[in-house]
Amino acid sequence: MSTTLKSANLSESAQVDSGSVQPFPRSQKIYVQGSRPDIRVPMREISLDITPTDFGGEINAPVCVYDTSGPYTDPDVVIDVRKGLADVRSAWIDDRGDTERLAGLSSEFGQQRLADAELTKLRFAHVRNPRRAKAGANVSQMHYARQGIITAEMEYVAIRENMKLQEARAAGLLKQQHAGHSFGASIPKEITAEFVREEIARGRAIIPANINHVELEPMIIGRNFLVKINGNIGNSALGSSIEEEVAKLTWGIRWGSDTVMDLSTGKHIHETREWIIRNSPVPIGTVPIYQALEKVNGVAEDLTWELFRDTLIEQAEQGVDYFTIHAGVLLRYVPLTAKRVTGIVSRGGSIMAKWCLAHHKENFLYTHFDEICEIMKAYDVSFSLGDGLRPGSIADANDEAQFGELETLGELTKIAWKHDVQCMIEGPGHVPMQLIKENMDKQLECCDEAPFYTLGPLTTDIAPGYDHITSGIGAAMIGWFGCAMLCYVTPKEHLGLPNKDDVKTGIITYKIAAHAADLAKGHPGAQIRDNALSKARFEFRWEDQFNLGLDPDTARSYHDETLPKDSAKVAHFCSMCGPKFCSMKITQEVREYAANQKIEAVDVSVAEGMREQAERFKQEGSQLYKKV
Repeated sequence: MSTTLKSANLSESAQVDSGSVQPFPRSQKIYVQGSRPDIRVPMREISLDITPTDFGGEINAPVCVYDTSGPYTDPDVVIDVRKGLADVRSAWIDDRGDTERLAGLSSEFGQQRLADAELTKLRFAHVRNPRRAKAGANVSQMHYARQGIITAEMEYVAIRENMKLQEARAAGLLKQQHAGHSFGASIPKEITAEFVREEIARGRAIIPANINHVELEPMIIGRNFLVKINGNIGNSALGSSIEEEVAKLTWGIRWGSDTVMDLSTGKHIHETREWIIRNSPVPIGTVPIYQALEKVNGVAEDLTWELFRDTLIEQAEQGVDYFTIHAGVLLRYVPLTAKRVTGIVSRGGSIMAKWCLAHHKENFLYTHFDEICEIMKAYDVSFSLGDGLRPGSIADANDEAQFGELETLGELTKIAWKHDVQCMIEGPGHVPMQLIKENMDKQLECCDEAPFYTLGPLTTDIAPGYDHITSGIGAAMIGWFGCAMLCYVTPKEHLGLPNKDDVKTGIITYKIAAHAADLAKGHPGAQIRDNALSKARFEFRWEDQFNLGLDPDTARSYHDETLPKDSAKVAHFCSMCGPKFCSMKITQEVREYAANQKIEAVDVSVAEGMREQAERFKQEGSQLYKKV
């Protein structure tokens, strides 16, 4: 949306992005009931057409797909971004009895923003008082898991990961699935709540779920689960309004963004984040050092631990689910980047490197790491340990600086786990294909299988404008090798700020990479959608092909460019080969010929069918190409 709302009261005028609330074609939102009435796990069910047969028709069972769009695509829900989404988790949190409701914000900066009358027109009007763990309590999902407790969130994600797998098998949707190669992962045949608990207790998976993000539909990140993707949004000094950022959020989750990072660096970061979280059904991540830097007017040398600590509390009380913390950028690693082609390309990494050099002291995020953990476990904020020294070019991949920082991140992971704080590790970056597996193997070794979360990696540097492709290649590879979450890259990477079309392109590209990795790993049920779409393609069920795809709109549009009439939606050919040379049509005719002639031997039926097709080709003029 393009409204800037410089004078309007946002709590009265904000509107949802109309494109984000359109139902998907032939789809309905369904909810799978858990062990208690308020565990209702959303999925998208795609209805399929009947396959015509000589005996009336073959019914094709509907296909359930993972759905990140939240209530925005549920026609039974009235969306009002001014009020935010419905509360999903408060009852679960209340029942655990280990949190308390604060009288108000405890962050000094949060209190200042609340007291500023000039911000009233921008402020989200329905802010709840924040929760915090009771004195001495730890409210992280890892802590519960290590106590042997299966939380509602754990049950929720188990149901979500399975996607009604048993019903799909019973309906014959998984007649075939190739065996995967998971490189040592422990993927079960079915995801259970107990398996989820074990993985979280072990540190191999996280459920990012701040106790103040009650609108959240829980999800899980780990190498033994579906590969997830993250999409980035956020304003900058160059512009963008709060309403535009909320629109980016809803647009991104429509197309499959499992989490969203708010990387805002412009005006009104606090207010923008509140609107985003209150309207987000997916986990929200941030890089707190960005906002801390804004508070000191962009002067990295002026950053202090006290200011950063207040920023952590401010964001935790709003409901941020995971923080990127660049605690592995140590003073001794900075000189190792001097001979790089592209130096330090991480914004957070460069901020901390500059601070270290200016004060000639160790990174305060590293020296205060235990104190950061105390804050994280009081709100159940997960770590995303930032790779501030990631390579920004193929030439710099897998160098001493990158791997030195990775070893430090492994050290910090174990400290976080001592506090029962959930933790994932960020990774590169720019890495040629032959070096990608080394990255994954080294991360598993250094960080003891904590979830890996990578930006791509980009596999070549020669394609500005196409880096969604250069990185999608690397993303598919590292996802197969064990990476748990992939951060999307848009076509605008290195060039400019992405628009809505760029965001969609980046997300679809990464959904392809993630799904390809799930197939290769052998995730249970991963092939159901492929099988259903392939069957629809063979049977010329065009609408089903469109609707089963990741992007029905684009598939339908491409088809209609050459065959726009409705009659073409039931035609047994497409514009590539035409009606005479469609391989699938010929194969169907061969099958029919074999059945009618009662020919049982496959090689004989194929030969007979091909002979007949050859005669037809001659009779029709032996023309290689014909107008449709």
